[in-house]
Amino acid sequence: MSDRVLQCFCIAASRIAMKKLIIFLVLLLLSPTTVLAQKSTSAGAAHQQCPLVQDGVFRSSSLGRDVHYRVLMPGGCDKGERLPVLYLLHGIYGDYKNWDTKTRLETYAKDLRMIIVMPDGDDSWYTNSATVPADKFEDYVATDLISEIDKKFKTIRDRHGRAIAGLSMGGYGAVKLALKYPELFVFSGSLSGAFNAAQNLDTLRPDFRARLLEVFGSEGSRARTENDVFTLLNAPHTSPYPYFYLACGSADFFLDTNRAFAQQLSSKNLPYEYHETPGGHTWEYWDSAVQPLLKAVDFAFGNHPVSLHMPVSKTASH
Repeated sequence: MSDRVLQCFCIAASRIAMKKLIIFLVLLLLSPTTVLAQKSTSAGAAHQQCPLVQDGVFRSSSLGRDVHYRVLMPGGCDKGERLPVLYLLHGIYGDYKNWDTKTRLETYAKDLRMIIVMPDGDDSWYTNSATVPADKFEDYVATDLISEIDKKFKTIRDRHGRAIAGLSMGGYGAVKLALKYPELFVFSGSLSGAFNAAQNLDTLRPDFRARLLEVFGSEGSRARTENDVFTLLNAPHTSPYPYFYLACGSADFFLDTNRAFAQQLSSKNLPYEYHETPGGHTWEYWDSAVQPLLKAVDFAFGNHPVSLHMPVSKTASH
């Protein structure tokens, strides 16, 4: 056999061997064992990282209907640990997606070891309506929502693992619920809180009034007194109050009522801080103001009693 013929034979044999190798590798990749291994690897990766943002819906027995909420989970949340929860309430005309879509909340919270729950509160003022029996929004948040979150997520299921905060209507709601249920929360935060909502309807914006009359009833109604944060602050209570964090923009139309509520907290020697900085009743202000609020919540969730270690701070005189 000539050298040229031998060379051609070797090349042909090499090509046949290569084709067989390629076919073998393709069959190996398509085999059930390999596919199962790939799925197992993917499942393992998913087990290590849960979605940062999760939307949920559940049946509220207090409202008799389904309600939505959004949850912001910390990165790499599957570590087997129980996490504290911040319930973050939206304002009037808002919904459960507001905080996540109108601020950079995800960025600010990415390194915090807490679950942030943003429930849908309609325009309810987080109150059991005085005129619509089915609208029991206070019960929905204080009972149904907390029970749902504790059942669905690995949470710290006592007051030391819960905080509540909000803006405007949600700021009022967060403080009111903390005053009514101090056994549930270690921290209550308000940005631009509408603290005069239940009693002084004549001082509020006209577009608020119709809804407020529906929620709190007419002047002199029992619902107004029972849901007024100034009155609640004087009511007897058995559990210690949470730490109160208040902030309001210096150009906000709720500035006076925020100053008044901070003064009442001070007169009772309760643990609180009040921040008054430039800004109005706007998302630009709330995007900025939520950052120090989150840090304060994180501090409250620490191993040290917040009421003993966080100093009273007023960043504006009044």
